[in-house]
Amino acid sequence: MLTHDQVWTALDRLAERAGMSASGLAKKSGLDPTTFNKSKRVTPDGRERWPSTESIAKALAAANSSIDGFVQLIGDTARAVQTVPLLGFAQAGTSGAFDDAGFPAGRGWDAMALPAVDDEHAYALEISGDQMKPAYRDGDVIVVSPITPIRRGDRVVVKTLHGEVMVKELKRRTTRTLELASLHPAHADRTLAAADVAWIARIVWATQ
Repeated sequence: MLTHDQVWTALDRLAERAGMSASGLAKKSGLDPTTFNKSKRVTPDGRERWPSTESIAKALAAANSSIDGFVQLIGDTARAVQTVPLLGFAQAGTSGAFDDAGFPAGRGWDAMALPAVDDEHAYALEISGDQMKPAYRDGDVIVVSPITPIRRGDRVVVKTLHGEVMVKELKRRTTRTLELASLHPAHADRTLAAADVAWIARIVWATQ
């Protein structure tokens, strides 16, 4: 059973992870700035006042989060969970999905909760189809960290200057080339000129 304190604490954490105060989140949600203030959580006669489902829904939209993410913020393990942007892998190559540094940009991104990753720019991609079997299957979600160091043998997401986005295993990296192993045995390995690579980022987690 949810408690009054758990729900309000989850709202405080939602605001914190969005880089706002409780009043800032309320204002961005189109609500009165005092809606989520601590003074509004108890009535003048001492009764507990709960946030409405409408105000929670507006707060989730303002923080670009989901109800699943909100549930993850309830309880003692909430601080070990973070929400990251989520996009279908098929849409990852579309114009405007990433900025020049390989960070999520533009519209079309959803959100998902997952165990905390030490990278504020981390994001998730949902695999569609079986072109990456047996490593990843249709519906699997991979979490990508643009700032995590990459080593030989790591699985990575690579985007070329021509707009192609691929998931591979790093075989070798030099100042001139990038050698990549395919995750599907029927697909050929790739060697790219370093000058043709827009960015490369490491896969740090996957749902399987």
